[in-house]
Amino acid sequence: MSTPGTTATPGPAGFARRLRERERLVGYWIACDNPAGTERIAGLGYDYVGVDGQHGVMHQPGWQTAMLAIDSRGRSAGLIRVPSADPVAIGVALDTGARGVVVPMVDTADQALTAVRACRHHPAGTRSLAGPVRGELRLGSVPAEIDDETACIVMIETAAALENLEAICATPGLDAVYVGPADLSAALGARYFGDPSAAGDLEAALKRVTAAAARRGIACGIHCLDGQSAAVRLSEGFTFATVSSDITHLQQIAAAHLAAANAA
Repeated sequence: MSTPGTTATPGPAGFARRLRERERLVGYWIACDNPAGTERIAGLGYDYVGVDGQHGVMHQPGWQTAMLAIDSRGRSAGLIRVPSADPVAIGVALDTGARGVVVPMVDTADQALTAVRACRHHPAGTRSLAGPVRGELRLGSVPAEIDDETACIVMIETAAALENLEAICATPGLDAVYVGPADLSAALGARYFGDPSAAGDLEAALKRVTAAAARRGIACGIHCLDGQSAAVRLSEGFTFATVSSDITHLQQIAAAHLAAANAA
């Protein structure tokens, strides 16, 4: 999934480098606190598996277990979406051994810089060396080497983020921007995600985001409803895309089997 024309998955090591080099990456989203399910997903060959610590039921105690489940398969890089740009939350997420964080609701370059610095040790940032109990097992103990293996991704999903897009993309040390299309469409006036009356505005905004990221040479990702949508977005200039989520697919598949059984 890493590059066009190949099927081999390089594994979690080097994920941050591949992201920075703008390789094509495909990921999956975990919303359920279900380690056995997460482990199954992590063995499928996705380049990364994102764990949602902002929404859903995945709170901090579950982050560690999710990273253990992902790492047990040795195929996907584990990422955590933290609740905000709070350096404490970012530090906790990275200390679980996550290969990077996704930071939501970033409106300004200052907030983006706060997130970046929380991912880096002195002198580049503010991350503490005191407690990477599990992170050290995955990434070593040399601060510069840990920083090189850690990805900082901030989300573009508000009107303010669009207004400050160029400055956010120019944030020193930022590895990628990531579009949350549901929140972004709401910020653009959509009554609900998928509202056709706002579709044109959303598509125009997405073009702005991919162009700004390309100008600054950073990766650009987006969350998608399905694999087909991910393929389209990757063809449009996004360098990484996340496919749906475990809780969405659980409901879709269960409903489809129920319908099939009742039809019989």
